[in-house]
Amino acid sequence: MADETLLAARPRQQTGLSDYLREPFSRLRGEMDRMFDEFPPRFPVAQFGTRYLASLPMPALEMTETEKEYRISVEAPGVAASDIDLSVEKDMLVLKGEKKEEREEKERNYSVSERSYGAFERRISLPSDAVTSKISATSDKGVIKIVIPRDGKAQPEKRTIEIKQS
Repeated sequence: MADETLLAARPRQQTGLSDYLREPFSRLRGEMDRMFDEFPPRFPVAQFGTRYLASLPMPALEMTETEKEYRISVEAPGVAASDIDLSVEKDMLVLKGEKKEEREEKERNYSVSERSYGAFERRISLPSDAVTSKISATSDKGVIKIVIPRDGKAQPEKRTIEIKQS
């Protein structure tokens, strides 16, 4: 990689008018090539995704459905249930909260924190057969379990549209 950097830094010799006019673009391309060459060749996508998501104060969700209800589990470790606002706005389930940083240090030489802090908001679109007036939620060990009953008589809001030949 060191040889590539030296090649990109070496000025090109101009031989004619067309080379003179192309030179700024060649330098730009050389810089772009150098930038991508310095980028890790095998970027660990799965690891990046996990680390990136873990760095956000966004709680993880797990959603399942049965014939009678929808179930949502929300991981919110370190956040008290009283600090979370769960509401329904039209056809959306809204979960808001804030994970607050708590730190006490008497002698501070250095600190490392891999935990995330800050306000979060998750909005989940509710299906048409959800009975919003009977939604219930419980909290246990940092996991909030939300149960949304289904209306068995509700008709799905889906219809097939015929495509006619012209």
